[in-house]
Amino acid sequence: MAIKITDECINCGACEPECPNNAIYDAGQAWKFSEGTDLKGIINFGNGKTADAGEAQSAISDEVYYIVSDKCTECVGFHDEPQCAAVCPVDCCVDDEDIRETEQELLAKKEWLHQES
Repeated sequence: MAIKITDECINCGACEPECPNNAIYDAGQAWKFSEGTDLKGIINFGNGKTADAGEAQSAISDEVYYIVSDKCTECVGFHDEPQCAAVCPVDCCVDDEDIRETEQELLAKKEWLHQES
């Protein structure tokens, strides 16, 4: 599963620099797949969906920090636990019950995000 940030977020920003995939963004900030990853050009999600890695995507939240689930690997392959949750002073980085992924799927996502050129 991915991690999400709940509306209890106090916008302290402690989580953002901890993410190894650059999947965390400030409220209202546009994001890109290419930021903090090795993704370039047109990327294929393998399910018929494609996107331009360098194209700005609309902010997911304009009220609190947010996590892009397509970039979140729960820190699998980097750390023993999600770093955003470890540093959050109000415990608002929690499991996203709507997005379930196995450890194997999260490792595959990590490899996809950080491909060797």
